[in-house]
Amino acid sequence: MGEVLSFDESGEIKEKRHCCEQMTERINYKCSQHPNVFDCPDNLMYYSPRFNEYGIIIHDGGSSYITIDYCCWCGVKLPESKRDEWFDRLQELGFGNPTEQDIPKEFLSCEWYEKT
Repeated sequence: MGEVLSFDESGEIKEKRHCCEQMTERINYKCSQHPNVFDCPDNLMYYSPRFNEYGIIIHDGGSSYITIDYCCWCGVKLPESKRDEWFDRLQELGFGNPTEQDIPKEFLSCEWYEKT
């Protein structure tokens, strides 16, 4: 499964503002040597637009991260993850294994919950 991105109305990738400048800088960091955020040892934080969740990247060669509830820099409470709701909504639509199935495009980004 590919990287999930958030797009503006023109189809351009949009960079989300986060709780503080430091979080925004770290989430939006783009490495010139590693196009995949999980491959870059300089990338420590990850934001999943699909699930609206934040995490600390586990650099073990995969795409794992440990979710966090509070910002590491400013201490603000981060939004509740929509991971369970994502799976529930897709289950209702008949997708029993959405990580292995071709799911509707809006579920690959934040579009599925921003519309509601």
